[in-house]
Amino acid sequence: MPPVFCHSLEELFQHIDIHKHKHLSFHHHLRNGDFVMNTVLRHYRDEQVEGLHLHPSSIFPSYTMLLELLERGQIASVTTNYLNGPVAQWISEHGLPGELKMQTHGGRARSIIDGRDRIDVAYLAAPAVDAMGNAVGYLGQHRCGSLGYAVADSQHAGITVLVTDTVLSDPITDPEIQGVDVDYVVIVDAIGDPDGIVSGTTSITTHPIGVRIASLTVAALDAIGAIREGFSFQSGAGGVSLRVTDELSKIMRQRHITASFFSGGITGHHVAMLEAGLVDRLYDVQCFDLAAVDSLARNDRHIPISASRYANPADPDQVIADLDVVILGATEVDLDFNVNVTTDSHGVLIGGSGGHSDTASESQVTVIVSPLMRGRLPLIKDRVTTITTKGEHVDLIVTERGIAVHPERVDLKAKLEQTTLPVMTIETLQAIAHSYTGKPVDPPLGERIIGVVEDRTYEILDNIHQKK
Repeated sequence: MPPVFCHSLEELFQHIDIHKHKHLSFHHHLRNGDFVMNTVLRHYRDEQVEGLHLHPSSIFPSYTMLLELLERGQIASVTTNYLNGPVAQWISEHGLPGELKMQTHGGRARSIIDGRDRIDVAYLAAPAVDAMGNAVGYLGQHRCGSLGYAVADSQHAGITVLVTDTVLSDPITDPEIQGVDVDYVVIVDAIGDPDGIVSGTTSITTHPIGVRIASLTVAALDAIGAIREGFSFQSGAGGVSLRVTDELSKIMRQRHITASFFSGGITGHHVAMLEAGLVDRLYDVQCFDLAAVDSLARNDRHIPISASRYANPADPDQVIADLDVVILGATEVDLDFNVNVTTDSHGVLIGGSGGHSDTASESQVTVIVSPLMRGRLPLIKDRVTTITTKGEHVDLIVTERGIAVHPERVDLKAKLEQTTLPVMTIETLQAIAHSYTGKPVDPPLGERIIGVVEDRTYEILDNIHQKK
């Protein structure tokens, strides 16, 4: 049976009792261009539905209706992977009547599949849908690329609703979301703003500190023998990560090395390497720019994957189980190599794990890249404000001043010490930073615990405290 097609949310809500179904999920592939979450939640506001538990895969500054519902007291709990902007600030200051749970990308998919997180209604933005309810994200007038974070929701929600502005006359032969999992399709004028959905291009850093960090990172990877035929790799879309990828590609060209796969969020830089024959496959859970979106439609070896296949440890086809190297950032690092990308030093929510902890847990070599100082704040603390990724999963920390190796990776340290690279203990790196900044006094955290950081193993890594 094909899904029921509706031409407005008002028509949809003739079929769904929004006062009964209060566990709601959304995906974030439209990012700051998303119209769907605000449009849907406006109806919940107007109907004064209380006690909502929201399960968006991430929360961005443009989600203004979510903020309004928080201020009106209609949201009890929030489960998400990442949040920043006004919503993050509000929750940091006020907390929730229920709880905030910060998951990982793989952990969210696992929890939904296992039934630990119940989704009553999944409202999923779908850039292109056919008559049977099959959907992809790389076609349509407001395409966003891979729909990886929406797949588990579509398969396991009590009610799955696709919201689209493009219905294709031809069937979709290889859908990301299967029509058999879809109950309703709502046709709207526009699901998002193209300028906010993707950035258009992502830029490689030219800042001297970023260039220095990238150069040291690639030299370290080369020294430990990580740049070899058939290796696998992941880096983000940040300027330093892209500089690492760019410098890596130059070595690969010179030595005629082909990587087996790149995974995670994909950019045009990764696409260029695919099309140049430098990498065999791209496993794409989200697209970061238009070049990546367009590549999905034309390159058979650019493969959209679900968040479960990406990073769920219970998934037998988990991609990152075969990951050799991952490059990750940090807000704070501590002497035990724990990493924080969830809060700032005052405890204000500024992000979340996303795939940070997932990939660090699986990769053979996890490299944290970050300036040693930002303003007057040193990177390395005695203890991070909030643990996002456990130190036992971190192998190298690369700053512009030097490289610290986790004490248990004696194999990596031995190889690096045979080079002229500035290898030193993490304590030495911290002392260098303090020689410029002084040792800062950590601001006290509030006594009230307002949330938890949950690993994909369901272990609670840390508590999140209300901003004092």
